[in-house]
Amino acid sequence: MTLLIFVLAYLLRRRLDSRDQLDGHQLWRSWFEGLRQRLPQSLPERTSALAPLLAVAIPTAVVWLAQSYWQHHHWLLLGWTLELLLLLLLLGMPGWRQLLANYARAWRRGDMQAAWRYIQHLLPAHQRGAAISPETMQLAISEALIAQVFWRYFMVLFWYAAGGISAAVLASGLVALGQSWPQSGKCGQCERWREWGGWLPAQLLALTFGLAGDLAGWLRQRRQGRGHWQLPVARLLMATADGALTGYALDPGRFASLHQQDWQSYGERSLTAIRDLLNRSMLVWLCLLALMVIAGVA
Repeated sequence: MTLLIFVLAYLLRRRLDSRDQLDGHQLWRSWFEGLRQRLPQSLPERTSALAPLLAVAIPTAVVWLAQSYWQHHHWLLLGWTLELLLLLLLLGMPGWRQLLANYARAWRRGDMQAAWRYIQHLLPAHQRGAAISPETMQLAISEALIAQVFWRYFMVLFWYAAGGISAAVLASGLVALGQSWPQSGKCGQCERWREWGGWLPAQLLALTFGLAGDLAGWLRQRRQGRGHWQLPVARLLMATADGALTGYALDPGRFASLHQQDWQSYGERSLTAIRDLLNRSMLVWLCLLALMVIAGVA
């Protein structure tokens, strides 16, 4: 049943994203803010540092207890329904589709200032506000897109398949901590926890890019790059995706020098190539999970 819920959750969530509906991470933000306000300001520094972990541990424990309860009472249909509904809340990145479409249209018109305004707030904080070239802007939004799809889809679904719905809640909570914890600048461990939770699924996705994309280019890039397993998740996925993609999708400088007449369509082409690679990679994951189910492993 895990495979069926996995597929249904992915397809339904993609449909919701296309309509910019049901932002489950808003629930995490509200929960974090409410918990933060209820914590006494006089807490010791060490205790206060554990507050983010507590904010994720409580929902995870509640879901784990609920899962144990319905499994103990053999309420399987109810349990499966609740798992599907929870996954629909945990997955997704509503709002991105329309913004990226507007960005691509602005790029095609040659209006780079408008393109920058559309995607500026989607980038990590350290990349916002700076005047950058079109090439750098395209690489920045490409990395942000790959990372966000990984955090909001691949990481959550990986841990759901590996550890059940409570593990998916934990994974989603770690992602939300890294992105939405109040006073995130004072929560360096939130980023570390998210990176730790994403390390294993990121390694698997980096390998999947080779199967879903240009295997020869991916192998060549892997030989040239050393110590990939030590890279942060976003940089790892960006580097391996670069090798797996053709048509210089992540090399705007090279594309501009070879296809100057097609430069205005580059923004849209690059984003489409990235989406296609990620979609094919998810299909590979679905096939792997199906094989594990057939083998009796999952």
